[in-house]
Amino acid sequence: MVITLSILATLFWLIQGQSFEFALSIGIAVLVISCPCALGLATPVAIMVGTGKGASNGILIKSAESLELLGKIDTVVLDKTGTVTKGVPKVTDICTNMDENEFLKISGTLEKNSEHPLAEAILEKVKEKNLELYNTEDFLSVSGRGIKAKIQGKYFYCGNLNFMKENNILVDEFLDKSNDFLNNGKSVIYISNDEKIIGIIAVFDIIKETSYIAIENLKKDKKEIVLLTGDNKVVANKIGEELKIDKVISEVLPQDKEQEIVELQNKGKRVAFVGDGVNDSPALVRADVGLAIGSGTDIAIESADVVLIKDNLLDVVSAIKLSEAVIRNIKMNLFWAFFYNIIGIPIAAGIFYLNFGLKLNPMLGALAMSLSSFCVVTNALRLNKFKTNFIKKEKEDIKMKKIEIEGMQCNHCKMTVEKALNSIEGVNNVKVDLEKKNAVIEFEKEIDNNKIKEVIEEAGFVVKDIK
Repeated sequence: MVITLSILATLFWLIQGQSFEFALSIGIAVLVISCPCALGLATPVAIMVGTGKGASNGILIKSAESLELLGKIDTVVLDKTGTVTKGVPKVTDICTNMDENEFLKISGTLEKNSEHPLAEAILEKVKEKNLELYNTEDFLSVSGRGIKAKIQGKYFYCGNLNFMKENNILVDEFLDKSNDFLNNGKSVIYISNDEKIIGIIAVFDIIKETSYIAIENLKKDKKEIVLLTGDNKVVANKIGEELKIDKVISEVLPQDKEQEIVELQNKGKRVAFVGDGVNDSPALVRADVGLAIGSGTDIAIESADVVLIKDNLLDVVSAIKLSEAVIRNIKMNLFWAFFYNIIGIPIAAGIFYLNFGLKLNPMLGALAMSLSSFCVVTNALRLNKFKTNFIKKEKEDIKMKKIEIEGMQCNHCKMTVEKALNSIEGVNNVKVDLEKKNAVIEFEKEIDNNKIKEVIEEAGFVVKDIK
């Protein structure tokens, strides 16, 4: 179009009786002033600055498409364990009709080959009591249900209520107790032999302090919040009620999480899914934008479009706000680039020459074209001023401690330290720096340094200093 306009402008002035030099000068001015550098820079520069700003805030965005889609999200689906909660469950209650230590040995033996977070809570309790575990035979793990294994020649089962029903195990003896635990937001694990129930274990996973603030801010932005979990319906609803979540989908098998995302998309929703586990990977891929928690599994991080390095749900809010800021900046850049051409081309074509005798020199057109590119790039660089202080902080009295740690060598070490520090009651946020060999924790109520030292040393590392 611009080349056509340039030729037409040249022909027009030749027809008007102007010299070839004059007409050619007009044609060149039209070409030069409308050189589409500004249009070409409008989008990529804003995206480059936006992804860089995200990385500096601990938000790794893998593609320009993900950055664009984040701002259009209307539904945020959250995994529970390790995402909304700390992912460091603790055994709170044990009810059994046999010797408690023997019961724990059987439970720990069943769970020792499991990768489920609740299994770690039971094994931690076994370790606390210095109990020696048995060997197992015929070990079978049923995804989303439980575990079956032979211990000393006898089959035992460990899992949820549905797993007990599938194996024709009656739980009536502990039904009232389990309902009490579930109503208090605790997860219940049922353990039986092949004849009857032998006991239950109640486990509680603390909700992250930042989850409350993040969900509140997302709802203020008119986002629908969905909790998607394989946990018991009563427990999931209790957490949903606590966090004021719009919709709770519970008792979902790992392989069915992806289907739940598809169903939301089929209703016309633009869905972001936030998760951290192996079983979250299909859902992370299926969602319009998948966000993985930085301390999650490698496969979850690989499957996600965005990685939240700081293991903090507040970064979901920041990522969406950053996307909105980038898209707004791109639209502004495109508007000014087009607006500039709409004004510049007629002036270069000599619209003021007939009435005022004013003609644009091609050299001035080149300067104006350069200035348009300069304005677009400068506007994009304003994204460097993006801050996350729009997030409402409910707690002002936040204290911090810096812990110098010896022995951290890899990302696995980093994740182990994060998990250990998150297990301390009262810790709201943990940031581990592998290069500087330190960790920073945020808390409100004072935490004893000896407790910090104890959990880190139990994880296999050495505390050099706590400030």
